[in-house]
Amino acid sequence: MTDVTGAPADVLHTLFHSDQGGHEQVVLCQDRASGLKAVIAIHSTALGPALGGTRFYPYATEAEAVADALNLARGMSYKNAMAGLDHGGGKAVIIGDPDRDKSEDLLLAYGRMVASLGGRYVTACDVGTYVADMDVVARECRWTTGRSPENGGAGDSSVLTAFGVYQGMRASAQHLWGDPSLRGRKVGIAGVGKVGHHLVKHLREEGAEVVVTDVRTDAVQRILEQYPAGVTAVADTAALIRVEGLDIYAPCALGGALNDDSVPVLTAKVVCGAANNQLAHPGVEKDLADRGILYAPDYVVNAGGVIQVADELHGFDFDRCRTKAAKIFDTTLAIFARAKEDGIPPAAAADRIAEQRMAEARAGRIAH
Repeated sequence: MTDVTGAPADVLHTLFHSDQGGHEQVVLCQDRASGLKAVIAIHSTALGPALGGTRFYPYATEAEAVADALNLARGMSYKNAMAGLDHGGGKAVIIGDPDRDKSEDLLLAYGRMVASLGGRYVTACDVGTYVADMDVVARECRWTTGRSPENGGAGDSSVLTAFGVYQGMRASAQHLWGDPSLRGRKVGIAGVGKVGHHLVKHLREEGAEVVVTDVRTDAVQRILEQYPAGVTAVADTAALIRVEGLDIYAPCALGGALNDDSVPVLTAKVVCGAANNQLAHPGVEKDLADRGILYAPDYVVNAGGVIQVADELHGFDFDRCRTKAAKIFDTTLAIFARAKEDGIPPAAAADRIAEQRMAEARAGRIAH
């Protein structure tokens, strides 16, 4: 079913009627000369200009791309609110295979699209885009972060993303086992790319045992060569979530890792990873709680990267960012405490806290 514009009706229903919608603005972008097809979704500017990365991905359909942009933008509103940033949530997706379709002309065209929003949306890196890409985008758009240090940026934001996830793991250990140390814990990481390989480093330095998997065999091989002791690999995520004695499961690839198939067989006591939108659908957080699995909300623990790129707008200082990212430990503990107090899963508790901050910001604007 489609509406008069030809857009899939389910996407429009999500945007205007469902709890997953409520976005302020969604922009469909096209530049035929370069082949650019993109979606920019602005969920909220209650706390300030929307901030979120640009995903470059070969979506099967345009409808999937729009739906992903909506979900990711909404998640950024909550992430930025919980990170204490003066930014709302937004996200962009570029439809295509980055290995085949990415070009300088396409990135410049995308930069012009973002610039046309006049600062309502600030972009950065995400899956399929890198620091070098943001340097190109920034030539057409001053509302670009995640640039190289040579071009006035902060560089690779995955460094602090991994550090924040590590702090979330420590907080989870403190809450569940009464000790933040991860020494001797067995941690499974699905995805050892931009963020995952930094996370392995933190865990091995503390003495954790690490099990990894990735769809790219070269990424796994690189980790095994770098860490000949204390790291093993399994064939795929299906095998990883079934590893005996797993303490923590860290989804660090694409979203939807926690679903009706994975949760019932998950051996880990904690889920804490870098991937966005890990819960495949509403209700999964309750399934985890019913199984006694502690879930550290993804948008809370993976906020280190957005803390870094937001700081870039004010003159980047790595030590200042690392100090802010270290507070993810305290934020995660506060969410677990709120969840226990309210008798709800941690994901719901994090949502309540974030929604309260956004509501207070909107009320303040109305009052003034």
